[in-house]
Amino acid sequence: MTPDQIFESVQEAFVEALGLEEDEVTPEAKVFEDLGAESLDLLEIVFLLERAFDIKIPRDGVKEASQEGIDPSDYERDGVLTPLALEKLRELMPEVPAEELVEGMTPNDIPKLFRVATFVNIVTRLLEIKDAEAEA
Repeated sequence: MTPDQIFESVQEAFVEALGLEEDEVTPEAKVFEDLGAESLDLLEIVFLLERAFDIKIPRDGVKEASQEGIDPSDYERDGVLTPLALEKLRELMPEVPAEELVEGMTPNDIPKLFRVATFVNIVTRLLEIKDAEAEA
């Protein structure tokens, strides 16, 4: 699948789940702030994406991926993400402007950063893994 095809399918899932027009669902759109999604909407979006791409999107996948290779005490202190955790999130979520990943963030703030492009990137990574496993 091409990147454009992946985006179009992700866009379609957001349009269907949130009752939006296609032109409202841009890669840069923040899922909660711009598109008005709620937590339950994410479940439907994830379900639609899993069905469309025949993949399994792990719950808390971004948080878990950002914790890989980091000792728990180096990830979060007193409920706040450490600079190391923020750096890992910058690597995992290049679609999020660096200035939005700021000191004082908590793990519960991570979903507020999600953009449509976040889901495009997640689907792309999972499809790459799926293809690699199919070739093995």
